[in-house]
Amino acid sequence: MTSSSPLPRNPVAWFEIHVADMQRAKVFYESVFKRSLFALETDDISYTMYVFEGDVQSAGATGALVLHRDRQPTTEGVMVYFSCEDCAVETQLAIDHGGRVFKHKKSIGNNGFIAIIGDTEGNAIGLHSIK
Repeated sequence: MTSSSPLPRNPVAWFEIHVADMQRAKVFYESVFKRSLFALETDDISYTMYVFEGDVQSAGATGALVLHRDRQPTTEGVMVYFSCEDCAVETQLAIDHGGRVFKHKKSIGNNGFIAIIGDTEGNAIGLHSIK
């Protein structure tokens, strides 16, 4: 890459979090992250998808909650980290809305802080904040 080239986008463009109960999951994620989710219209009846508000042209990724008969929530596999101002706040919101804590807020040095929570569906998700 030359100095006149634009910076590359972050490597992740989209994520999907599989859920067992869409309404319960939607309430959890909207309550914890204070972001609206909206239904993605599709002709494919094999799944239901609610998308996080966001700008696909911005850095970082946006994604969706997905209810699909062939996919299940899991604590194993890929971990999605949500950006937070202070991940201790979202950890408490997760507890307040039926989630659980796998790892409380801890320092990762100059890179800020992380926490690992469980959603209402059985997924492990990460939280990241600078403070």
